[in-house]
Amino acid sequence: MLPWKRALRPLAALLLAAAAATVPATAAHADSAATDSASGWNDYRCKPSAAHPRPVVLVHGTFGNSVDNWLALAPYLTVRGYCVFSVDYGQLPGVPLFNGLGPIDKSAAQLSTFVDKVLAATGAAEADLVGHSQGGLMPRYYLKFLGGAAKVNALVGVAPDNHGTTLSGLANLLPYFPGAEDLLSAATPGLADQVAGSAFLTKLNAGGDTVAGVRYTVIATKYDEVVTPWRTQYLSGSDVHNVLLQDLCPVDLSEHLAIGLFDRIAFHEVANALDPARATATTCASVFS
Repeated sequence: MLPWKRALRPLAALLLAAAAATVPATAAHADSAATDSASGWNDYRCKPSAAHPRPVVLVHGTFGNSVDNWLALAPYLTVRGYCVFSVDYGQLPGVPLFNGLGPIDKSAAQLSTFVDKVLAATGAAEADLVGHSQGGLMPRYYLKFLGGAAKVNALVGVAPDNHGTTLSGLANLLPYFPGAEDLLSAATPGLADQVAGSAFLTKLNAGGDTVAGVRYTVIATKYDEVVTPWRTQYLSGSDVHNVLLQDLCPVDLSEHLAIGLFDRIAFHEVANALDPARATATTCASVFS
């Protein structure tokens, strides 16, 4: 190896660490059994009501998991009468708690299996999906290539990286650090798949962003520091509703993590997307709803 390449290797590692730090992470892992029991989610005895006939499957983001990503939104939806379930996906061997790191097409297959399990348990014909960050992107592969469109009524993406991300420009530096791109793909393929221009995203978005028969909602924040530029989160299609959080409440300063983890204004808009027939206006006052 040339000396200059050896010298750049620590810089490549630093770049990858910085990129990872900007992707959704969870601060602490709660005991899943206790959390589920207290909140009423992941209860396979739950039967959807006439008012909410479809179970809701929550899909966490990169470095998230089925508990920590949903400590606020899952209870928000269960108390409103939804049957709520959350999936773990994209686990890497030897990496506990932090999921969403495996190849996204394989993660989509895990989602497919989970949705089938939920539909079988609840007796519902279709489910609704709500995903944060990668959790809003990955289900689109399931819908487009794995038969998910026949089993899903709506996909709500909260800060999804639908067209990839520059990771605030960091990804654009990868070609300047020999070996960094290969290291990123080998160590965390789920991250590599999300970089704008990746082979995964090229395949996913070829021929259009959406598939027929599914309603799509995207909820974005202009303060997103992970999915950049934030407008790339939006989808194009005949049954798409793109929403900017600050159009609903100009003083909402939520960034990429907050919009998915605890922003009740965003949560209110999620509820509207799940039940548009009963939707009410989302405003700054929705934080109290």
